[in-house]
Amino acid sequence: MDSIQQAAALEKWGFTLPELYRLALGFYKQNTGKAIHLSYEDNLKLIAFKQQATMGPYDANSAPELGVLDVIGRDRRMHWQLLGDINREQAMEGFIDLLDNMCTAFRPYVEAVKQNRDETLKQELRRMEEEKLEKEKREREQKELLEEGYKDELQRRKLQDALNKQTFQQFKSYAEVQFPGNPEQQGVLIRQLQDEHYHQYMQQLHMHNKAHIELGEEATKQLPNETIDTASVLEDCKNEEQQQDDGSQDEFIILEPAKMWTRPDIEEFKADVSQGEGDGVLHLDHGEVVTVRVPTMVNGKSIFWEFASDNYDIGFGLFFEWSKPTTTEVVVHETDSETGDFDNDDDIQSINEDLESGSAKIEQESLDEGSTSKPYVSIIVPVYRRDCYNEVYVGSHTYPGEGVYLLKFSNSYSFFRSKTIYYRIYYEH
Repeated sequence: MDSIQQAAALEKWGFTLPELYRLALGFYKQNTGKAIHLSYEDNLKLIAFKQQATMGPYDANSAPELGVLDVIGRDRRMHWQLLGDINREQAMEGFIDLLDNMCTAFRPYVEAVKQNRDETLKQELRRMEEEKLEKEKREREQKELLEEGYKDELQRRKLQDALNKQTFQQFKSYAEVQFPGNPEQQGVLIRQLQDEHYHQYMQQLHMHNKAHIELGEEATKQLPNETIDTASVLEDCKNEEQQQDDGSQDEFIILEPAKMWTRPDIEEFKADVSQGEGDGVLHLDHGEVVTVRVPTMVNGKSIFWEFASDNYDIGFGLFFEWSKPTTTEVVVHETDSETGDFDNDDDIQSINEDLESGSAKIEQESLDEGSTSKPYVSIIVPVYRRDCYNEVYVGSHTYPGEGVYLLKFSNSYSFFRSKTIYYRIYYEH
């Protein structure tokens, strides 16, 4: 019987019987004398149903005695006794039906509560669904990040392995000079140089691609091969032997990036350079640019350089002039601007194109002995300011061919300060 009453209340009202009874009781308490105006007899019936639902059937033995003048108390007990042995659920149902019949505002009140409850339930369900979707999205993104991170790590390792393969012999030669007869220290230095070289390469790659993006969409259409791709390093490594065996000279040569790293022994380095003959110390006035011309050696393979400064940074860049050296001596050329080594805007444009494309177009007539045309110049490292007053900046570059390296030290951005540069240059044979 109870389950039937429960089902009937749920179907009729949309609430279970206990829930509906609590609503009816709360409505009765809040609105008696306000929205509800019941007769004395109707109030007695409602109170009787309430007592039956709360305490069960009337029991004279347990009921407290009433006073002689307590007329209301006797009327309430009489109506309670009239309910007989109906159960708690029946008493609740009687209270609800009687209140519904006597007060027209009760049913709209229940409907409003039900609508509010349904809306709250919908909002809660939506919130739970959104949380579920958000959780799934986070898990999916985390999974994608992990997969992407794994792919990036594999690519990084491949790239670093390729760079290490390219630079091992150069760094090994340098380490043997620094720590002769000490293979353990040589190995430590080689690993440090390889790590520094990788970070320097990625930094240059980032700056190069950033400059490429700034060229705009139109420039990108005109220069389809400008973007540096790390895959090119891997491809260069795979095809290294084939390139070495190919004796033909193409119209375009892809320049290898320079290897650059730093060392902390700056004071010792400056002292060693200062004790030399003096050609390793440069004094740059404000606004001045100095170019050190270093010819390639007949039996040489690569060039190494080191430099540091006192107190302030300095601009440094590395260029390559595609011309047959007329001397084996290092020549210092002082100018008063960034472009002092180049005669006209066409030269500057060609250099900018080199920087953006990473390629060097060799004009054959510029390589011919006795030619009067201007030698073609390629950028290997663009001029950027370096904090070389804290560390020694070191680098190397494999000969791309016969020509002259131009090491440019620039103080053109300084209007007041002069700078002192300590540098050293040597070769690998």
